[in-house]
Amino acid sequence: MEAVDRALQLLVALADAGPDGATLAALAKSAEVNKSTAYRALSTLRLRGFAAQDDANGTYRLGPAAFELGDRAYAPHNLAQALHPALTALSRAADELVHLGVLAGDHVLYVDKVEPERAIRVWSAIGQRVPVASTSMGRAMLAARGVPDQLLRGYVKNLPADRTVTPERLLESVAAARRCGYAVEHGENEPDVACIGTAILRGGSAVAAVSITALAVRMTPQRQQELAGLMVSEVGPLLPQGLSLVPALTGK
Repeated sequence: MEAVDRALQLLVALADAGPDGATLAALAKSAEVNKSTAYRALSTLRLRGFAAQDDANGTYRLGPAAFELGDRAYAPHNLAQALHPALTALSRAADELVHLGVLAGDHVLYVDKVEPERAIRVWSAIGQRVPVASTSMGRAMLAARGVPDQLLRGYVKNLPADRTVTPERLLESVAAARRCGYAVEHGENEPDVACIGTAILRGGSAVAAVSITALAVRMTPQRQQELAGLMVSEVGPLLPQGLSLVPALTGK
């Protein structure tokens, strides 16, 4: 157990050292172990890819395996499992169809969905890909990621012929999402259907988005405000540790 504890302390010290790394002496002092003990532990961490050493100056830094742990924990299938209770609560409160999606290039990949008790004539499936530019989830993630306006136009170039989104419309929608924390689309992805979506953040970066889908006639400005409030009250408290809603949505 002591060896495990020393290794964990050194991992924390490596993380605190940042991309420039730290010397063996500095890491040993930070972890409160002697240099020979730190050297043996760091050698094992290097072997497993959790630490790396600069050949030029001998300093140590976090290895690729350490970064991959976080990415694997928030892989799409894990996100779907972790966020399913929040999606269920939101769908029940809104009595509407709810989706969870992640970015996959210039598309949004549906990784989970919860259907309401009342019927809604919308076809969607887990594993389905839809263009970023024509979806509320895609627009919300573009806004949360701070994609510059000049790059947003590129998401419109290769849209299918049945999508009517213009570059101006995408810029307008993303700008609105930056202000209020959620994005909206009305019939731009599927006729007579509207969606409101917001991003899910990990460390300030958008890793996913959740959306509420309803018939366009029901998605009035008042209803949008109501649904945005439900996202805060139903999803926010059920997010796993490390994930958060965008500040613009919560007012924080």
